[in-house]
Amino acid sequence: MFRWTVEQPVDGMVVAPDERLPWPQTAALGVQHVVAMFGATVLGPLLMGFDPNVAILMSGVGTLIFFVAVGGKVPSYVGSSFSFISVVIAATAYAGQGANANIAVALGGIVVCGAVYALIGLVVMSTGSGWVERLMPPVVTGAVVAVIGLNLAHIPIKNMAPTAFDAWVQAITFVTIALVAVFTSGMTRRLLIVVGLLVASLVYAVLTNGLGWGKPIDDSLLVKAAWIGMPNFTAPVFDARAILLIVPVALILVAENLGHLKAVGAMTGRSMDPYIGRAFLGDGVATMVSGGVGGTGVTTYAENIGVMAATRIYSTAMFVVAALVAILLGFSPKFGALIHTIPLPVMGGVSIVIFGLITIAGARIWVDNKVDFLDSRNMMVAAITLVLGTGDFTLSFGGFALGGIGTATFGAILLNAVLSYGKK
Repeated sequence: MFRWTVEQPVDGMVVAPDERLPWPQTAALGVQHVVAMFGATVLGPLLMGFDPNVAILMSGVGTLIFFVAVGGKVPSYVGSSFSFISVVIAATAYAGQGANANIAVALGGIVVCGAVYALIGLVVMSTGSGWVERLMPPVVTGAVVAVIGLNLAHIPIKNMAPTAFDAWVQAITFVTIALVAVFTSGMTRRLLIVVGLLVASLVYAVLTNGLGWGKPIDDSLLVKAAWIGMPNFTAPVFDARAILLIVPVALILVAENLGHLKAVGAMTGRSMDPYIGRAFLGDGVATMVSGGVGGTGVTTYAENIGVMAATRIYSTAMFVVAALVAILLGFSPKFGALIHTIPLPVMGGVSIVIFGLITIAGARIWVDNKVDFLDSRNMMVAAITLVLGTGDFTLSFGGFALGGIGTATFGAILLNAVLSYGKK
């Protein structure tokens, strides 16, 4: 059984992956990581027509699988991957609203994608990670991680603030979180996302339910929802066309996970290189298990890495707590209803902070690895990749469409290989 060294909380302290605070503080931090992953883990399946409760449940299961695979040495949460959205929509012809009638076909592709991803992990475990790092050096992984945050930025700004009032609420939310991060201390600072969300929701309730300035919070769904209930599990169907569309996402997940491992290594001061293959294997198996019951493909979450960067708490214990909480929530329709009561612009403000922290995590990979941008190769790779991803540059091949994150990932890898030709 994995054991952590217990540390007493002190302002400004750094808690390493194999350490933890006392369980009450660790539990609170675990809940914060549930909040941090929640927006993307729920939004991803909604955009693909999947059941969000299944996605929440399988994010918890997947995180435990990942924890076991890496021996409890890598602090990470796994949740719904946005890299699957465009290919799942293409494979299922999803119209964008309600349940996806062809979800089973997508699940088959996700399961096979996870198997390929896990196989890459086994190869890395047996041959070493050198070839992966040569294919995806820090200039590539940093760009891919940054692009994920930038590519998602339009979601809270364009889709989660339909009115001018909502935009102001978003501003109140992210300013509140920033104030908590800078001007508070102790557990308040460590729980900055939770505190910011609660304060902003309270302000929203006063302005809407109290003063009538906007759409009031409606708790009718929350009142009617059952406390315990089964999610809508679905079995996969293996269709060759869908598999061909979805399997290439495995390479995106490799680049994404590698970048996250580099970011965590830089933040903790501990090299995560020995765990690269095991991390790929754990993430791949988690994706297979999730897709096998109706969940989305999963990936390690930069959102949670951003929270770790803000709190300087890297204990893997809080991710075990977060996983267990997510599993419990997955079986609670009441939780799903509670999520729907959080004001949309408040979630948008939280998302702005989290997606921004993802982007900064990518930039930190460059800084910590001393990427030389006086080198024209690095400059071109980073510059083109960032614009491809941020602008959502899409390439279509018949019925297959590769969206911004995909074109940025493949573009970064190919550009780096071509421009580095002949370079020792």
